[in-house]
Amino acid sequence: MRFKAVMFSVAVVAALVFAPAVAADEWNKKTKVTFDQPVEIPGVGAQILPAGTYVFKLLDSSSNRHIVQVFNQDQTHVFATILAIPNYRLKATDKTVMTFRERAAGQPEALRAWFYPGKSWGEEFVYPKSRAIELAKVTRQPVLAMPSELAKNIVEPVKTADEPPVVALKTAPIVAVTPAGEEVAETAVVQAPPARAAAEEALPHTAGPVPFVALMGLLSLCAGLGLSAIPKRSA
Repeated sequence: MRFKAVMFSVAVVAALVFAPAVAADEWNKKTKVTFDQPVEIPGVGAQILPAGTYVFKLLDSSSNRHIVQVFNQDQTHVFATILAIPNYRLKATDKTVMTFRERAAGQPEALRAWFYPGKSWGEEFVYPKSRAIELAKVTRQPVLAMPSELAKNIVEPVKTADEPPVVALKTAPIVAVTPAGEEVAETAVVQAPPARAAAEEALPHTAGPVPFVALMGLLSLCAGLGLSAIPKRSA
């Protein structure tokens, strides 16, 4: 009986140790991506990432404006802090999906959206307006746009969602620009999800590792009380 109790304790400790790491990735959707060719991301002008491995993470996703950061492989350098709008897809996949905007031959493809494994929501990236108009003309599709000067304001890496450049991004006016340069509603680019899907998708964002740890602690306490209630055999 003592052996079983020890094994149960080990199992609980293991769950408490490993659960926060898993929950953290679920919370910030940390994703390591390797590009085999240069890729354009939103930034000042045409910001090009050389072929290589990068880490994508959410800095903030507490509203309908999401902030995505792009790091180098060991996360010692931030290449970009990007505004994104949640976009919905009908069928989730078990792998990370990156979508791109087609470009002319020899031109780096422009990153359009990032979908985390198993999620119906994706991050549709917003480009500075001047660049968005150029991309719309090339791709012949509307592109999400924000005032170009906001991208220029992020000159230093940011670490929290409360820093002024991030707050400015989250309150920025967003439109979609057509190939003709006309402004239309952002719904021309992003698809709103069904109400039920939106509610289900919101659950992981409101649940961090703390509730899980509390639950495991409660289960451990109940198990301990149950074991203590079992009559001990006399020697």
